[in-house]
Amino acid sequence: MARSQSMPDDRLPTPERVLVVAAHPDDIEFGAAGTVARWVGEGAQVHYLLMTRGDKGSDDRSADPAAIARTREMEQRAAAAEIGVTGVDFLDEPDGQVEPSLRLRERVTFAIRSFQPEVVMTHDPTVVFVNNEWVNHPDHRAVGQVTVDAVFPTARDPLNFRQHLDQGVDPWKVAELFLWSTNEANQIVDIGATIDRKIAALSHHASQFHDFGETARWLRRRAEELGERTGYQAAEGFRRVVLAR
Repeated sequence: MARSQSMPDDRLPTPERVLVVAAHPDDIEFGAAGTVARWVGEGAQVHYLLMTRGDKGSDDRSADPAAIARTREMEQRAAAAEIGVTGVDFLDEPDGQVEPSLRLRERVTFAIRSFQPEVVMTHDPTVVFVNNEWVNHPDHRAVGQVTVDAVFPTARDPLNFRQHLDQGVDPWKVAELFLWSTNEANQIVDIGATIDRKIAALSHHASQFHDFGETARWLRRRAEELGERTGYQAAEGFRRVVLAR
């Protein structure tokens, strides 16, 4: 979408590398895929790290969790490919049971040090009630917490998990955090040109929707409402934390 002269500039620079850490397949598509698609289109290299394969993601009591996990992994990879994200890893933590443990922080720290992202995107760990509309999933809070802790100070300091040095992985300082599903958004991102790609990516998670059309209309409406308040056709909001270097 061409920006009109009257439309404000969100002044969002394009990072070289972005690591997106999420609890479940489809979390990224709901929270950040419009921004990810924009950055990919502008030349950023983006990698996804999923804590779980979403093996509890069914209301069918007879469903096989292992089969659900296989389906949801395929859906997530297809959703990532839809917007040009080529790297997707899964840590195989149990869905619904993620805890912000030191063990898990080490795994996220290793991913950060290995990929060396300028920006890390994840869930806002401080939010229990999102806009007083729904309860933030405990896995979301746990993943957000462990990721923030991995970003600072763990990935930065060489004596934290110093076995990484023996593996040829050096410390890394992340420049910025972008946290979605936040009640304290201070960065509104113009996704007018990528809202359709965000919805197309979400459509790959077919196992999660009884009526995707209704979900797509709701998602578009929410993005347009946020955009209207800031002068964009559609928008995503984040709590953006610029870390001291």
